Parts: sequence; structure tokens; C-alpha cells
Amino acid sequence: MNSIPIVELESSTDLKTITTQTTCPYCGVGCGVTAHVTPTPSGLKVAIEGDVNHPANYGKLCIKGSNLADTLGLETRVLEPIIGRKDQQEITSWDTATSIISKKFQQCIDQYGRDSIAFYVSGQLLTEDYYVVNKFVKGYLGTANIDTNSRLCMSSAVAAHKRVFGEDIVPASYEDFEHTDMVVLVGSNTAWCHPVLYQRIMQAKEQRNLFVVVVDPRFTSTCEAADLHLPILPGQDVALFNGLLQYLWKNGHADHKFIAQYTQGLEQTLVQSETESSIEAVAQRTDITADKLRNFYEKFAQTEKVMTLFSMGVNQSSQGVNKANSISNCHLLTGKIGKLGAAPFSMTGQPNAMGGREVGGLANMLAAHLELENESHQQLVQNFWQSPYIAKQAGLKAVDLFQAVESGKIKAIWIMATNPVVSMPDADQVKRALEKCDFVVVSEICQNTDTTQYADVLLPALGWGERDGTVTNSERRISRQRAFLDIPGQAKADWWAISQVAQKMGFSGFDFNNSHDIFLEHARLSAEQNSHLSQRSETPYFRYFNLKGLTDLSLAEYNELKPVQWPVWSKDQADDLVTRLYSQGQFSHADGKAKFIAVSAVDPVYPICSEFPLILNTGRIRDQWHTMSRTGLSANLSTHRAEPYCEIHPHDALKYGIKDDELVEVKSRWGNCVLRAMVSDNIRRGQVFAPIHWNDQVASDARIGKIVNPVVDAISGEPEFKHTPVLIQPFHIQWQGVFYVRQGFEKTVQSSIENMVWWVKITTTKALRYELADRQKFAHTTEHLKELFPFQDESFEWLNLEDQTAHISHTVVLKEGHLIASLYIAPKALLPDRDWIANLFKRERLSAMHRKALLAGQPMSMVNNEGPLVCSCFKVGKNRIIETIKTKNIMDEKQITACLKAGGNCGSCLPEIRGLIKACQMEIVG
Repeated sequence: MNSIPIVELESSTDLKTITTQTTCPYCGVGCGVTAHVTPTPSGLKVAIEGDVNHPANYGKLCIKGSNLADTLGLETRVLEPIIGRKDQQEITSWDTATSIISKKFQQCIDQYGRDSIAFYVSGQLLTEDYYVVNKFVKGYLGTANIDTNSRLCMSSAVAAHKRVFGEDIVPASYEDFEHTDMVVLVGSNTAWCHPVLYQRIMQAKEQRNLFVVVVDPRFTSTCEAADLHLPILPGQDVALFNGLLQYLWKNGHADHKFIAQYTQGLEQTLVQSETESSIEAVAQRTDITADKLRNFYEKFAQTEKVMTLFSMGVNQSSQGVNKANSISNCHLLTGKIGKLGAAPFSMTGQPNAMGGREVGGLANMLAAHLELENESHQQLVQNFWQSPYIAKQAGLKAVDLFQAVESGKIKAIWIMATNPVVSMPDADQVKRALEKCDFVVVSEICQNTDTTQYADVLLPALGWGERDGTVTNSERRISRQRAFLDIPGQAKADWWAISQVAQKMGFSGFDFNNSHDIFLEHARLSAEQNSHLSQRSETPYFRYFNLKGLTDLSLAEYNELKPVQWPVWSKDQADDLVTRLYSQGQFSHADGKAKFIAVSAVDPVYPICSEFPLILNTGRIRDQWHTMSRTGLSANLSTHRAEPYCEIHPHDALKYGIKDDELVEVKSRWGNCVLRAMVSDNIRRGQVFAPIHWNDQVASDARIGKIVNPVVDAISGEPEFKHTPVLIQPFHIQWQGVFYVRQGFEKTVQSSIENMVWWVKITTTKALRYELADRQKFAHTTEHLKELFPFQDESFEWLNLEDQTAHISHTVVLKEGHLIASLYIAPKALLPDRDWIANLFKRERLSAMHRKALLAGQPMSMVNNEGPLVCSCFKVGKNRIIETIKTKNIMDEKQITACLKAGGNCGSCLPEIRGLIKACQMEIVG
């Protein structure tokens, strides 16, 4: 059973618990969630657990999913439409807001043409929202200038799939990982980014002893249980898999019957990969040892059932499409596709990236897997929609789109469910673009994000728990996301907002009553002039994406819809189940054959140089999601990695004068930011890794996107997040400190704190924690402190300790025995334990000993042995785990779970625990 966090919302009178089956809003695994809502006299209690019947997770949830209830409060929400930027904002009605938008859009069309309007949407949208906005933009506004933040994570996989298969298809299922004999994880820290699927793979490894390979420049948590780690140079994946292709061909491991019957293009592909015809050549290019390469190549060749899962490390590259195709080439050559336990598998980052692909969410796609620049496909869609216009050429992809906004080509933009000022590469360019843009609309659930401050119209959207519709996960499984909370304030569904604007612009075809109406139209378009596989020769428009069996669902059937994978050719899916595609060798190209794609290994666009001698790689961490506007609300999710940081190898740290746990400045030609250094052997020399999550609302200078280079893949338009040349140097400061303020009092001090040069805001259970630092000397006077933190009422009690010689200042503010605030300025080694301070805010009343300890800045007992948190579920720290390993001679992570519970809930920390066990064993041997 998962731990069940509880959050209280607005009160209700009915005291009966309501249970709802829904779907997690985070990663592309698409886990089923069971939400229990119990009204109480003080408010609604929401309890979250995994849905034991959902085939994506069978009851398991990661730490983010387990803590979803923490993110449901209304404190940060937009609850009414707002017009005007920054200090000139005013609340308005939906009628006024949608009228302003419709008039402005019409003015742009009349004055500047249809392509002067753009939309930037999100894989966080439900399929129904995604469908309506694409219908509106491509079929009624008549432009394809609509792109999505999914461009940043999976558009390279989309382009690769279409080149090789003829359609954007992930041909396998999660079930295949349980039946395979070898899993190759390429550019994927699966243990942290898709932990439920990773635990499924690890369980299969225990049961079947499958061979796990990880291809990653870093030694991540995913590598802990791997049989083979290939620490590849960033950007050299094509060389690695071209080398594998050559090895398989030369050593007689090609499936000639499969190649002849079901593929074409092998000869040119072999010619183009000849530079990687020897293991030695691949070793030189990838910097992987010849022995490791030989081991990998031999194992792949000799194993009949291989699953190759690739993710952001492949996609987010200037060569992302070619990387993905170099992987599929190896599977085609050996016939390792369309079989149980054998396929290339693209793992998406967002909960509905796949649903967005179904409805044509990218600027170069039409809905229902139809081609945007194909005239007959345009006609099919326009006829189906009965629309006045249809987009006839690809629109601007994300990076180009915001450049067009800055240049003035785009006059109006509507941003939905995403935060591009944080998430885009060269993110300050996006900021400049929105600052200049004539008209910006933002649909959001959070009032204050880095992007909402540029909104001329800010619309209150529905959040998770309020929205109703469907999402599609990485294995093509459609699941219902059901509402279980009342709609707060004036929040509305995104499809409704679009429909209102469309109707005010005089367009018919947007009279939807609910998400059921939209889903049926979406399903019918998927089946329009489409057919079952057995009749594919009867239509020139055959697509595997086909929801014909769902086109006549009643409202009740839609509401009760169970998770189902497409294609759904008939309503009786039990008789027509398709878990893996291409088992009959019928691919989506017109001739039914898959295509080998000839690709060459090419170096990244921006090489390192004397000015920028290190390579920056970016990615996610275990307990946070995207730009933290949701996960940042959970105290439990802020304990594992609380501050923005960067990993650097010890040799590079020495070379550039970097000390572990000190502040550093990371610079590129596009920008700079300040992070906490983490010196680690897990990263290669010459590289730096930094997470993507921190934004300007929770950190003063840690938006990593502003230093990421904006180069994109020439085919997919996906940016290069894994290879930016940077310089790293110490960030010298005069003082540093930590400040806590009880929740409810934070507005009193917010402006003072945020004017500091460097700060990070971290949510704890009862208080907000700020990590502070400055290059200016701190004025250690009570008057100055009271000016900074003005608790002037006589009911507040102040405690002060000053030692200017030692550069120490301790200030504690109390009220009626409760801890209200505490500020510690001191050398880093003398700053108090953060968890100890946070726990004192939980106490009903502080004793005299607590007061003395607070003023001293250390607990009287000095007993605090947890160390950095490893298990967020059960609050188990690194030091306690190490002590248990050593005293009990622990050899297996299950023993740690038995002793400490750590790893016994979501399992996200198990790789870290394995690493600690290995380190302790090596210490004993040494």
C-alpha cells in the first residue's frame, strides 16, 4: 500500500467518501490513480493511492504521484480572468476576456494575415483540449502556427517513427519489458524519470535475470542495477548504433528473410555507416572501451528478444532523429520488432504527449496521423470539420516561433498549460519576445509563473482533479482523467475557452457540451476513410491510429471507459486486442514495408572552446516535475534535492577552483546562472549536469534554460538540451544564511528576501525556507533586521545573538510560544541543520530549552544523524542507511527495506540505496 498524503480543501456538507479512478498528471508512464475524497467539517480530505487495476502501474506510484494531494490547494491558483500586465492587472469576466481575445485575433488576421497569430500549448493538456485548439487553429484560423512543449521532448521520436514506420507509432507495450531477455536504456535515467516502469523492469530482472544495458554519459541511479554501463560521449549515439549495425551485418546476425519481406533501404544504410565498421573506430568516437562495446554488441546479437528504450538523451539533440533511426535500424536488421519482448520503444516525458500527437499537436502535423502538407489529407480533414480554411503548410516550431514573436512577425500568442520562460532553450530570448509581443494570452492554473507576468489576458484553467477527459501514455494506452473536485472560482476547461473565442469570431463547429462530445468527434476523425488492417488496401488513408470502436460510446460508456490501447478497430476490444504492432510485418508506408534510414555520425553543432571548455547536460531529478509550479507546493517533494545544483567531476572542480557544496556561476554564450556545486565521480570529466526545474519564483538566478543553446534538429526542430558549451567558476560571496518563516507570514518578508542576490525558496511542512547569500556585507544590527523582517507588533518576541567578529548573526521571532521566523547568518559550516529547524515549526509550543537551542543554532543533544534524505516516503537519511548497512552487514536493498522501511513504498530511492550498499562493500574490501 502506498503512503497516502492528505490535504484539506474547502468544506462540504456531505460526509460520504467518494472514490474516483483517474490518471496521474506527471510523466508518460500514465499511471492509474485512485482518489478518495472525504468531506469533513473543516474541509475536504483527499487521499491518493495507485489504481491496482490499471495496466500501466498495477497500484504502484512514484513519490510524485504519491504526493499529488499536496498540490491541490488553491493558494497559488488563478481563479478569475485577469486583464492587464503586472501592476495594471484587473479582474474581469469570461465574456469580456473572450471578447477581447476574439477581437484582437480578428484584427491581426485583417491587418497582418493568418500567420500573425500563434499558439504554444502543452503535453499537460487533455486530448479533448488538444483536439479543440488544433481544430480552431488549423481549420478555422487557417494557420499551422501552433506548437507544443512536447516539441522539446519527443518530436525527434515522432519524425524518426514516421521515417522508418510510415506513421508515428510506438510498436510495443510495457508488458514487453516483462518478457524480454535484454533491455537497453539509451539516454534515459529511467529510475528517476519513469520510476514505475523502471521498477517493473527491475522486478522482471529479478524473476528472469534479464540483461540491462544503460547508455548514458553519467553514472545515474539507473546504472546501479545495470549489467553494463556505456559512458558515451555526449552526442555520439549514432556512432554507437551504426557500429552495432555493422557488427550485426558482418558477423551474420541479420534476419535476411525479414529484411527481404518487410524492409527496404538496407544497402545505402550499410554504405553510410561504414566509418563505424570496426569496434576500434567506434571506441575512438564514443570514448567507450572496446571491451565494453564488444560485450554490448555480442549480447545484442545473441539475444533474440531485446527492448531498446530511448528517451530525452536521444531526442533532445541536434541529431535526435538520426539517433532514433540508428536504433531502429538495428532492430530491423535483426527482425527484433513485432515480437513479444522485442522492439525499439520511445518513452515520452509528459502524460499526454502521445495524445497531442494523435490530434496533430505539432506545427507540422494534422489531426488523426494525417499529413499537414498532403493536399488530399488537407481536404479530408477540412471536409470532416466543415471548416472555412485549412492550414496548408507547416507552421513555426517552438524555437522559431518565439523568435518570430520577438521579430514582430507574430503579433498575438496564446500559451496554454506551459511555462516557456523557464523551459525553452535560450529562455531569456523568450522573455524578450513576450515582453515585446503586442498581445499575449496565457491559460494557467498558477497566478504567478515566469510566463504569466507577460499576459495581457490571464485565464483560469482547470487543474488535475477538476479536469475531465482522456490522456494517452507511452504505450498508446488511452485512459480517463476524471474530475473528483468541484471547480474553484471561475476556472474553466481549456476546450471551453477556445470554443467561446471561436464562436465569438463567428465560427460554427464548436458547440461542444462536454469532453464526451469532443472525444467522439476525435474518434470519428481517426476512423474517417480509415480501415481495419485486413482492409488496408481498400483506402489510401490507412493509419494504425484508429478509434473506430469508440466512435459511438454513450456518455455513460465514456465515463466508465477502461484503459485501452489503440488501434481500437471494434467496440469489442477483447476480440481485437493489439498490444504490439507489426506482428504481421505490415508497416504504415504505402508499400507496407519499413525503411532503413541511412544516417551518419555528426558532431554537435557547438563544440567546446577555450572560452567555454565544459559541456552542460540538463535533465530531471527524482522528486520534481518540469518547472515546479505544482511539485514545488509539496514539502515532501522538496526534501531530496532542495536546491538548484550542478554536478561536476572532482578533477574539473580542482582545475576550476570549485569546492563541493559551494556556490558557482555557470556561463554560456546565451546566459548565466548560480547553482550549488556537487562534486561527483558519477559524471565524466569535461561535463557538467544541472536539473531543469528551478524558476524565478523559487530561486533568484537558477533558470537553467537561459544558458541552454537554441540549436535544433534540422528535421524535428527539437532543441539540443544535452550539449551546451559552458564555463564554470566560483561565485564569491560575503555571507550566506538560512531564513525560515511560518506559512501565513511569508508576504511580510517576501520583497525583502527576494531582493537578496541569491536565494532559494523551499516549501517545508509548516514554513518556507530561504537559502540566502550576497556579495555585499550584511548589516548585523537589530534595527536592520527589523527593517528586513518587519514583525513590529508588540506581540512578537525577538531573540538575538550577534558576533560581528565571527560574522555570526542569529535572530529568532516568536509569538505566543510559536516559532514565527528564524534567520541565521554564519560561515557555512556553522549554519544550523535545516531539518531540525523545520521540525521546530511543527511544535505546538517551544520549551525554554528549545528557545536556547534556537538562539544557539544547534540542538542541545546534537543528535541528528539522518544526513541527506534518501527515502522521501519514510524520511530516511543517508547516514542512517549507511550505519544500518555496516552494523547489520547488509548485502541487499530488501534488507534495508525490512529494517528501515526505506524503499518499501514507491521504490524511487532503491537505486540510491543499492549505490550505498555497493560503496560500503567497496570500503570494506579496500
